[in-house]
Amino acid sequence: MSIDVRHSLKPNLVLVNQRQAAGWDSRKRAARELHRLGCEHGIKDTPTVPAIEKAMYRHETGRVAVTDPIYRRLYCLAYRSTPHDLFGEVSHHDDSDRPRFSLRSHKFVPAYIGPTGAAHLREQRRLEPAAGQWSDCDSGSVEHPEGQCELFVWPCGVAIFHLIEDVELGSLAAFAAWRRVSYSGNSAWAAEELATDVGPVDAESIYVFGAHWLTAPAWSAGTLDAALRILSTPAVLLHRDRPIDDSHLAHAELIEQSLLAEDYDHAGIESFGLRGISAAYASWSGVVYHPLAPERSLTESELVACELATQSAWAYTDAINRQTEQGRDPSVADEYGWRYLRGIRSRLTTSRALETGQHQMMRKAILRTSDLLPKLEHAIESLRDTDRG
Repeated sequence: MSIDVRHSLKPNLVLVNQRQAAGWDSRKRAARELHRLGCEHGIKDTPTVPAIEKAMYRHETGRVAVTDPIYRRLYCLAYRSTPHDLFGEVSHHDDSDRPRFSLRSHKFVPAYIGPTGAAHLREQRRLEPAAGQWSDCDSGSVEHPEGQCELFVWPCGVAIFHLIEDVELGSLAAFAAWRRVSYSGNSAWAAEELATDVGPVDAESIYVFGAHWLTAPAWSAGTLDAALRILSTPAVLLHRDRPIDDSHLAHAELIEQSLLAEDYDHAGIESFGLRGISAAYASWSGVVYHPLAPERSLTESELVACELATQSAWAYTDAINRQTEQGRDPSVADEYGWRYLRGIRSRLTTSRALETGQHQMMRKAILRTSDLLPKLEHAIESLRDTDRG
């Protein structure tokens, strides 16, 4: 069996790097290979592919230690390594006494599949109309090894996986490393998941955007805002092309301490918090929100609905604009042409009669930092020029 070590969560970078070196970008693909090896070598009680995929997530993220003899043997076979290479102590740095922070990570993984693909996906997955969203869409639960997942589908042809994970870490550097590793896996998983229903999906249309709800900070009042700004732009701690290993993580922690001491800020980060009620920041890279007075702050569902509306419009306009950039007149269904986008633009940019000031600040900050409005304007102009919709 495996031992739960969630209180000292630290990604197992050895397992992550070995999987990626083997060319298995997604854990689902790796799980199939481990299952095949288990069967070929006659390993009794080899787990099922879904069970292996879930276990790999827990092992790679450090939620559990790899103590089960079956998994230890499967990993050694798959990565052609010894137990010492894979499970030996890789770092002598003890951070068990370091203050830890907890957050709920909301990952949005959009893809453009077209109106026909959207209709097929709604039927295949038996999706139901989604409540509380800014535009009409359907949704349904999806099994995912990393946490709670819901699939949203818009009739214009956009699908978004909304993945929720509870994360506890001891440093912003560890968060940055977890984010980079997991985003790659999330994109590959989404492509495979959609391919089972609608066929191959354009890889360029898939990306991951994160909005993080901080539940328990680990910083003093004097450094909280700087820490949140780093959380909204975590790549600032990492080297662009360097593999995520212990030495990289240690260097990132040094950068983290330096940026906290300097009260880190960036021109591309926009605050939408209210003093005494919330601390909140939006950037091109991500959004972070920390409710200081939960009874008076925004709700988590309000943030999620705003991001779903923003990312669905971003993915749709991106699909249209990429056609234009390829020298083609954009081709869309007439009912989802420029008039449809004009309605989306109005919903995103105009205030509601009963909208609160906090909600308005959030909506405007997320729209500005997403750079969505220029994409919307360009898509509307292109569709008007070709008389689509």
